[in-house]
Amino acid sequence: MIENRDRLTTTEAHETAVECVEAGIEAGHPRRIVRDAVGLNGDSLRIAESTYDLGNYEEIVVLGGGNAAAHVAVALEAILSDRIDRGVVVTDDPVETERVTVHEGDHPVPSERAVDGTRELLAAADAADEDTLVLATITGGGSALLPAPAGDVSLADLQSTTDSLLTSGADIHEINAVRKHLSALKGGRLARRAAPATVVSLIFSDVVGNDLSVIASGPVAPDESTFDEALAVLERYGIDAPEAVVAHLEGGASGEVDETPGADDPALAAVSNHVVADGMTVLEAAQAAAAERGYETLVLSSRVRGEARDAATTHVAIAEEVRATDTPISPPAVVLSGGETTVTIRGNGSGGPNQEFATSAALELDDGKEDGEGQIVVAAVDTDGIDGATDVAGALIDETTVEDPEAAREALAENDVYPYLESRDALVLTGATGTNLNDLRVMVVD
Repeated sequence: MIENRDRLTTTEAHETAVECVEAGIEAGHPRRIVRDAVGLNGDSLRIAESTYDLGNYEEIVVLGGGNAAAHVAVALEAILSDRIDRGVVVTDDPVETERVTVHEGDHPVPSERAVDGTRELLAAADAADEDTLVLATITGGGSALLPAPAGDVSLADLQSTTDSLLTSGADIHEINAVRKHLSALKGGRLARRAAPATVVSLIFSDVVGNDLSVIASGPVAPDESTFDEALAVLERYGIDAPEAVVAHLEGGASGEVDETPGADDPALAAVSNHVVADGMTVLEAAQAAAAERGYETLVLSSRVRGEARDAATTHVAIAEEVRATDTPISPPAVVLSGGETTVTIRGNGSGGPNQEFATSAALELDDGKEDGEGQIVVAAVDTDGIDGATDVAGALIDETTVEDPEAAREALAENDVYPYLESRDALVLTGATGTNLNDLRVMVVD
C-alpha cells in the first residue's frame, strides 16, 4: 500500500509504524466494511442491525458521493447484483462498476465536473418515489465532491468560499455550516429531493464524534445549523465571501430561502442512517497489528482535534513519558490516536495537517533526545491518502529527521513543510486508498 515503504522502514520501529498504518487503512476499505455490514437472504436485506424487505420496493437505487463512494457501490453490487436498478455516485477515486454510474469530481476544492455529476445525482433522486429504496453511500470527502450551488451562487463563488474556509483555521463543523447553506443537496436536502422514497444510508465517517450532519455535510441527515450560524462563521474568521454568497445566506437568514430540514421535517421520516465505519475502525486494526508484533498498546483517543503542531507537542510528551517512566504503559509500546487536526494558514507553501504534525513532532524529539534512550518513531497520515491538498498521505519521522532545526521551524512558519519533509525522505505515499476515515497517528516507543 505504501509506495515508498522500503525507504521508510529502516528499523524495526519504523517497520512497526508502517505496519500499523497499512493495517488501519486496509481495515477501513469498503470491500471489508460492506461485506460485514450488509447481507442478503432472499428478499431480506440486512444493513447493520436493521433489515429491509426488498419485496416492498419496485426499484433499488444507489446514490452518493465521497472519496470511497465508488468502492462502496462496487461492494453493494457484489451483494445485490442485478437487483440494483440504477445509481449515481461522485468521487475522486473512480473504479469500474456494472450498474451504478460513476462521475469524477475533485477534492478538497469543488470542480465543474463534480457539479455536473451532482446534477445527475439530484435528477436521479427526483425520479425516486414511494416504491424506491435508495441506498445512500455517504463517505468522507463528500462535501467537496457533491457541489450543488444554491440560488445565484456560482461554482467560482463556492470554490472561493471553500478555499478561504479551509485556510482560515475554522473546524469542520464551522466549514460545513457554511457549505450546507450554499448547497441544493447538503444539510438533508438530498433526502428532501428523494422523498417519499425510503432512504437507507451507509456512512463512512471522517468526522470526530460521527456527527451525521457533518459527514459529507449530511445530505440525508437532519441539520440543526442555520443561515445565521453560517453568516457568523464568515464574520468570525474574517472571510471576504463573494457578494452572491453573502446575499444567499442573508436571504436565508431573513426567511426568503427555506432552511435546511431539521429532525422533525417530514422529508426525513423515511430515512435511516447507519455509520458502518469510523476512526475507531482504523485505530482498532492498527492496535491489533502492533500487539501482534509484541508491543504494549494504548489508544489515546479517536477525537483529537485542534492545531496540528500543538497536538504534536502533546503527543510527543506522552511518548517521552512512556520511554522515561513506563507511564501509562511500558516500552516497547505503540501509542495511537485518531481525529482531525487543523492548520491555520499564515504562509504560502505546501503541506497538510499530518505533515505539520510530523514536522512539529520531529522538532520536539530533536529538542528532547538524550543519548542511550530508546527510539521514538511517529507516523501521521490521512487515511484517504491525501493530506491537505498534496499528493501524499502524511509523514513518518524520528529523532534524526531534523538536522537543521531552524529550517524546520521556517518550514512550519511558512506552512511549507512538504518540501522539507521530502528532502528528509519522510513523506508517506499511498495514492488513493479507497477509504476516508479521518487521520491516524502512530507513535512507536522502543
